[in-house]
Formats: sequence, C-alpha cells, structure tokens
Amino acid sequence: MSRGRLGDWLIAAGVAASLLVAGLSGQHPATGLAPLGYPLLIISGLALAARRRTPVAVLAVTGVCALGYQAVGVDVPAVAYLFAVYAAVRAGHRIVTVAASVIMLAALPLAALASGLYGTGEAFAQARGALELAWLIAAGAAGEALRQAERRADEAERTREETARRRADEERLHIARELHDSLTHQISVIKVQAEVAVHLARKRGEQVPEALLAIREAGREAARELRATLEALRDDDSAPPHGLDHVPELVRRARSTGLDATLTIEGQRNGVPAAVDRTAYRIVQESLTNIARHAAARTATVRIDYRPDALVIRIDDDGKATSDTAPAPGVGLLGMRERVTALGGRLRAAPRGEGGFTVHAELPVDRTS
Repeated sequence: MSRGRLGDWLIAAGVAASLLVAGLSGQHPATGLAPLGYPLLIISGLALAARRRTPVAVLAVTGVCALGYQAVGVDVPAVAYLFAVYAAVRAGHRIVTVAASVIMLAALPLAALASGLYGTGEAFAQARGALELAWLIAAGAAGEALRQAERRADEAERTREETARRRADEERLHIARELHDSLTHQISVIKVQAEVAVHLARKRGEQVPEALLAIREAGREAARELRATLEALRDDDSAPPHGLDHVPELVRRARSTGLDATLTIEGQRNGVPAAVDRTAYRIVQESLTNIARHAAARTATVRIDYRPDALVIRIDDDGKATSDTAPAPGVGLLGMRERVTALGGRLRAAPRGEGGFTVHAELPVDRTS
C-alpha cells in the first residue's frame, strides 16, 4: 500500500472512531432504533478512504449515512460529509457538490422529524446543528482553494517545460547554423576536388587509386551525414536516417579502403528501439573509422548479436594496439561511451591480449515498450 493510500485509511479510521465515540457518548434521546445508527457512523467515516478515487460516490455515501443516523435519533454532526464536500470540490465536482448539499440541507430536518423525537421547530434546529451552513461553505471553499493552487502549480510546471523546450530548440538551431557555416563549405570542397581528380584520372586512362576513390566516397557520405544532422537539429521530430540496416554499407566501404572487414549477425532482430538502432550504427561507424585511421590493421570483424534483452555489438581488429601501447581515449571513444551510458548500457574499449583492439557494447532492449 502506498503512503498516500495509507494516509487516507488512517484519516478515515480516525473520523470513523471519532463519530462512533461521539455517538456513544452523546446526550441524545435514546430510541429503539438508535443502535442502527452506530454502523452508519462507522461506514460514514470509513468511506472517506476512497475520497480521492471516487469523490462523488463518497459524497453520496456520507450524505445518506448522515441522514440515516439522524433519522434513528443519533445526534452527531455530519463531519464525514464535510470531508466529502472538501474532497469533491477539490476534484472539480462543484455543481454536483452544491446540488448534493442543497438536498442535504433540505433533507436533514425531515430526517430529524422522522425520528419522532422532535417537533417541527426542534427538527430544523437539530438539522442546523448537524450540518452548519458556515462549516459547509468553509469545506467547499477549502477544496476550491486547494484545487486552484494545484491548477496554478501545474500551469507553472507546463510553462517551465515549454520554456525549456523553446531554449532547447533555439540551441539546436544555433548549433545547426554553426555546423553549416563551419563544415559545409570544407566538406563540399573535399568532395568536389576528389570527384574532379577521379574524373581526370579516368579521362587520361590512368588507374584511379583506391585511396582516392575512398576519399570521394567518404566526402559524399560526410555530406549526406551532415545534411541529415542539420535536418535533425532543425526539426526535433526528424530521426537521423542511419541505423542497423546501414551497417552492411559501412562494412562494404571499409573493405573498399583495403581493410578485410567482415560482418556477422546472430539472433533475430525484433523490436529494437530507435535510439538503440542509431547508437549501434554510430558505434560501428566510429570503430571502423578509428581502425582505418589509427590501427594499421589488415582485418576487422563486426559482430551483431540480437539477444532477448540486449543488443550486443563487438568490433575486433588485428592492428598495432597492445596493452603496453594502449591509445588514449579520443573524442570518438568518449562519444561512444556517452551514447551507451545514456541508454543504460555498457561499453568496453581496450586492446586485446593477442594484439589489436576490441570494442564491446551491450545496449539494453526493453521488449515491453
């Protein structure tokens, strides 16, 4: 049981006990039906435990119980009904509460008359003692005041969230402009120069170097990546287009540079979240890029294992890294670690015992989401 529900039950039990004690010790005329009022006192109090979930139903139950124990001659104020009025107004049921209270104010004198213990004038005085109009108004006003305070708090929270989203949007646009201004021109120059060099070499009948073809392909891919990144930054709803489906293309491009790269996929792909999909692509991309730039490796293996609760990615190479000459983690590895950690996963990037380097990532997959 949660703390809130436990508190509701404690309040309900306290009100029920107070009403029962007041009923047993009250100086009201005794009738043969009076014992029937004591269970009604208990029910009236205990019903308050459900006032948060079903405030209108609790309002009706406490009102009927108050009329019942007044009708059998148990003279106890309708305290539980006042609690129910407060709860119903706080929940926003103002019209229903006003209507029920008008009915109660009219019905209580009739209940007092039905007990046979009072005349007409005494019955009205008895009803006024059981449910004071001032207390009734105070209960309703307290409920409305708290409802308005909660509404203002919710509105303030929404305003803070909207402000934070607006600032995030402005920051994304600023980053997009900076990336566009600083990188687009340089990447375009590289791509155009590489394509011109390939074209001239072929025109002269010369063999085009593999490195030049790789530079041209990398320039094209960098331009596509930059364009997709800028679109994602400008529109938060646009997901970056690259994921696990594009990993074979990464491996193919790695082979075009002379690296003997292989891809192995195990398990059955089923319901991989978009964030995991994108992160997996970035891990393979960054790993293969590092191998091409720094490892001086001849072979590289990419393994993707779809498990029931996780996606496991491992990239191994036979490069020059050893435990004695472990490279300092650069921006790429730090970026990978941040992506994996943000998803609640684990990343290990270290030299292998037999030489070379390994990147091992485990990304949790929530199948219930």
